[in-house]
Amino acid sequence: MVSECLSTGGAERVAALLSHFFVSKGIEIHHVIVLDSVVYDYSGELLNLGKLKNESNSVANKWKRFFTFKKYIQHNNFDYIIDFRVKNNFYQEWIISKWVYKTPKIYTVRSYFLKFYFPKSKWLAQRIHNGAFGIVANTEKIRENVQAVYGFKKVNTIYNPIAIDVVDLQSREEPGIDFQYIVCAGRMNDNVKQFDKLMEAYSNSVLPSHNIKLIVLGDGKQRKALENRAAALQLESMVLFYGHVKNPFQYYKNAKFFVLSSKFEGMPNVILESLACGTPVVSFDCLSGPSEMITHKENGLLVENQNVSQLTQAIDLFVEDEKLYHYCKGNARESIRKFSLENIGKQWLEYLKINVS
Repeated sequence: MVSECLSTGGAERVAALLSHFFVSKGIEIHHVIVLDSVVYDYSGELLNLGKLKNESNSVANKWKRFFTFKKYIQHNNFDYIIDFRVKNNFYQEWIISKWVYKTPKIYTVRSYFLKFYFPKSKWLAQRIHNGAFGIVANTEKIRENVQAVYGFKKVNTIYNPIAIDVVDLQSREEPGIDFQYIVCAGRMNDNVKQFDKLMEAYSNSVLPSHNIKLIVLGDGKQRKALENRAAALQLESMVLFYGHVKNPFQYYKNAKFFVLSSKFEGMPNVILESLACGTPVVSFDCLSGPSEMITHKENGLLVENQNVSQLTQAIDLFVEDEKLYHYCKGNARESIRKFSLENIGKQWLEYLKINVS
């Protein structure tokens, strides 16, 4: 399994979870990571190329890491390579595909915006992916987009897994909060999560007058600007920034509901995690992701993509229509059973044609 790192991201969390499943089935797993960042618990061996990176990141140092990677792949003679990385240096990817990945390789695609994974040139895309075992998208919408744009035939959908038992265990902790709140979560290094739009929708909703606060989990370079925006809306006491937390599940479980206001997504794990905690979700109907996890008015509310006024209306609806809210809350946990690590792990075994019985 080749990943950027084993921390922070959804793809990296999926790699870590799948490693536990595969090892439990007696399959030998190795991780290769590019950046020296390990937070998620994982199973198997680890080659951390990030530890070889020096401060100058010179050409010589890059080649050293490249040849270490190449030698490791050749030495271990793997049956499969699953690549979870974003790929935006396409000539580098062509070199890796031809000089390093001699083993059957699977490329994963985790965003509807294909520029993160494929070059504009269909010719170059074909050169990189020729000979691959296949491409795995983590939603149906992404699979359809890959096939429509590039014409690849061997594209399958395998959703992100969730370790329900881990969520159950960690969500038992109490966050020590004595007020009602809704919650959102995500990185703040860019504006993909659009917490500014969520704060606008929240400020126009009935929640402040009902003393229902908004807790924002996550951190990044834009946090100060978002805190200033909350102050400008006179919401300092109502919008609370908790930063990066080690255990977000306790916050999800005790929230009234989760809100996703992203500009775009692949398959956002936070939706699965919130539903697994028994917490319904209000979400923009992004081009990919939410509609394949949320059934409108069954386990959450889907809002017209990027319609902030409708987001406000949906937030209000979950407060004012208690019958609908409790109905969705009652369906939340059961609705994500098909995404369990055991089910998704079995789909990977079937895809890779591995018989562990």
